[in-house]
Amino acid sequence: MNSEIELRDHLLVGPLRRSVNNARSVAGSIHDDATATKLGFRGGTVAGSIHLELFPPLLLKAFGKRWFERGTISMYFLNATTDREAVRAFLEEPPLDETDAQVDAWVERDDGMRVAEGTASVGSPQEPTALLRRPLDRFDAGQLRILGGLKAGDRFEECDAFLTKDAMTERMKVITEPLEWYTKPSPWGGAIATPATMVQLLYSQSIATLRSKLGHAVGLFGAIELRNINGPVLAEHPYRVAGSIVALGQSPKTEYMWFETALNEAAGKRIAEMRMLLRFMKASSPLYKDAIAS
Repeated sequence: MNSEIELRDHLLVGPLRRSVNNARSVAGSIHDDATATKLGFRGGTVAGSIHLELFPPLLLKAFGKRWFERGTISMYFLNATTDREAVRAFLEEPPLDETDAQVDAWVERDDGMRVAEGTASVGSPQEPTALLRRPLDRFDAGQLRILGGLKAGDRFEECDAFLTKDAMTERMKVITEPLEWYTKPSPWGGAIATPATMVQLLYSQSIATLRSKLGHAVGLFGAIELRNINGPVLAEHPYRVAGSIVALGQSPKTEYMWFETALNEAAGKRIAEMRMLLRFMKASSPLYKDAIAS
């Protein structure tokens, strides 16, 4: 896998990959062609978490296996891609012999369009990550409709999180960077989570506990930061996940929620964390029917 990575003037460049929109059959979601085109997209979108899976080979080359123990990837998504559009990852080469380092990272489509940008790090660098230094109040929050039942500080109910062998098997069918450690014994014992399955553990169960307070609308990932605290996250290992809302707001086309979740072992040991920006399309919500019509 590493033989496909190019080094261009201190820049690690991954190979072109065709990321798969494996959720395109989920009707009514942003990944569904009919829904996405109705909302102004070119087609069903590839989830941002899928693009994170382009990076592990580059991260291993830059930081070694320690990245899975104490590393971060922090990405803000700029442009959506559709099923199997060719993309590649870029990662600045870190300084030699630095145990705590952070570098710029990004994803581009094969025509040069930037899909995502941010940072990757290992250890405890002094500078904040791309998302932690990003302002959360770019727009006036105003009167929220979709997220009107929520407020900053609201907590997700703590719940179980478990990555099954079957879920990993399904992910391996479409993943573009199939590291052996995802399916076979790793340096930490069992198989480890891919970035996309790690996101699902830190997102799906926790956000479900707030569903009753959310107005119906089509959502999409706006930004994701994964942090390995005492990693890696292991498949077929029991965890607990909890978190809270950091900020709420709106842009001209969306309402959005920044939140943090954490994955812990039963004894309380922190394994991983995530910061996410989740956007909800106003045009998809009946709560904005009057505004869209006018």
